[in-house]
Amino acid sequence: MGKMLKVTRKRKRKERSVRWIVRGTGFLVLFFTALIAVFAIHNTNLWNRLQYQICYQMLKQYAPLLASGSAVQSLYIEEDDTTMYDMQSESQLSYEQILAKKDPQETQAADASEENKDIFVDQTGSGNTQTGENGNPSVETASASASAGENLVSLEKLNDFDYLIQHYYTVDKSTTINSSQLVVQNLLNKNCTIQKTTEDVPQILIYHTHGSEGYADSVEGDPNTSVIAVGNRLTQILQDTYGYHVLHDTGIYDTDRDHAYNVAAPAIQKILQDHPSIEVVIDLHRDGVADTTHLVTEINGKPTAQIMFFNGLSRTRVNGDLVGMANPYLQDNLAFSLQMKIAAETKYPGFARRNYLRGYKYNMDLMPRMLLIEAGAQTNTVEEMRNAMEVLADLLNSVLTGR
Repeated sequence: MGKMLKVTRKRKRKERSVRWIVRGTGFLVLFFTALIAVFAIHNTNLWNRLQYQICYQMLKQYAPLLASGSAVQSLYIEEDDTTMYDMQSESQLSYEQILAKKDPQETQAADASEENKDIFVDQTGSGNTQTGENGNPSVETASASASAGENLVSLEKLNDFDYLIQHYYTVDKSTTINSSQLVVQNLLNKNCTIQKTTEDVPQILIYHTHGSEGYADSVEGDPNTSVIAVGNRLTQILQDTYGYHVLHDTGIYDTDRDHAYNVAAPAIQKILQDHPSIEVVIDLHRDGVADTTHLVTEINGKPTAQIMFFNGLSRTRVNGDLVGMANPYLQDNLAFSLQMKIAAETKYPGFARRNYLRGYKYNMDLMPRMLLIEAGAQTNTVEEMRNAMEVLADLLNSVLTGR
């Protein structure tokens, strides 16, 4: 009888231990599930990555042949999810970090600089790639001297695809491009000109997907020292000096930076619907570089920030052409940016960095004559940016008038 009681007590103790283990495990599962849910609410990118990993692991377990990164990843591409495809070159620095000259993401900036060295060019159209050079300066001061003049650009050289890529483009490793997709003669034959009007209606729209971006001497919260102020300067010159009617949208769309393109798109579409006279759209940004990089040149004796024209190709190396993000104006966009780059090389060599090509769309399907411009960086001063707008306005007038 005593032995039976001892066995019973041991069994009960064991059962209690098992129950506590089960309860404890259940509590931990609920705790971590709640924690993940909280993060997911505030960060949809995390939720997408979790879905990706769950889907991938299930396929890997039960259907190995389908468990390719591209097969699963294509299910979770969000068109304007900037964590996935926002401009790698754009800075995530806050005003405080810029002004203090400290970047807690310094290693990320350095990695981005290194990453841009690995560009992929599809030479045959069959997906073969080769490595090219980085278009971003990696020295402390990327300086050059230029004055308004006429420098010959060789059309023969431009028709050489290798030369074109090496001297005029930086191709991000997220995408590919081949000679059939970048035919110089076709791009130069595109008509990018517009006729100036005497009517009081806008022909050019300037806006900022990331209107909160600032510069080395910007004052936090002061739009007079941010990229919006730079847009004001460009607007003023285009109107007063060259006679264009310009609408400058100063809306802030990057309160939640991860969804800035999603937020900006309907607002800009509404502006275009309300003003059908608009023929040119410019999304003016500020680039982000390492703190040791200073994108400056000297033009007409003035320190002038360098700029970069940016194109989204709606194509990634992993997924190929992105049908859901197709841009019917892709060739027009490429033509406009190339003609701007050639105008810069002709009149102000050293002013425009190499055109940057990346996957995805970046709202560039809004208009055939659409430019996304990276004007300077967080290490430039507001004065350098204002000087840059004088040069940019002159180049815009050259291309828009065909002169």
